[in-house]
Amino acid sequence: MKKSLLFIFAMLASGLAQAGQFKTIKDAEVHYVVFNSTFMTPQIARSYGLKRNEFTATVNVSVLDRASAGKPAMAVGIEGSAKNLIGQTRTLEFKEIKEGDAIYYLAQFPIVNEDTYKFTIDIDAGNKGRGPISFSQKLYVEQ
Repeated sequence: MKKSLLFIFAMLASGLAQAGQFKTIKDAEVHYVVFNSTFMTPQIARSYGLKRNEFTATVNVSVLDRASAGKPAMAVGIEGSAKNLIGQTRTLEFKEIKEGDAIYYLAQFPIVNEDTYKFTIDIDAGNKGRGPISFSQKLYVEQ
């Protein structure tokens, strides 16, 4: 099951996200992708206690240590929010998922079809880097 989650996120990161969708904060390389929760299989969603429906988006963040050989995953402090164009803000409550050497931070929130959201995510990787990343993305209800 764990390899399935790693596989789905690798596919999502390569297929749904723009190439190179990451930002750097000092030595922390922050990778992120936002997708409709229906892209997960029911088994994956169930095994990690995630919602899976057309009106829920999932934010996936992983942080790599650029200063270490092989860029290993780092455990970080993370919090964030998603705000739509009329100013409605949702706090993102991230859940840490560890799979072998990989570490993912997942958060979910409700969406409206064709709404654009501005994401602000604060990363605390200690002496490796602290700071916010922000990006916008238009999301769609999958039917």
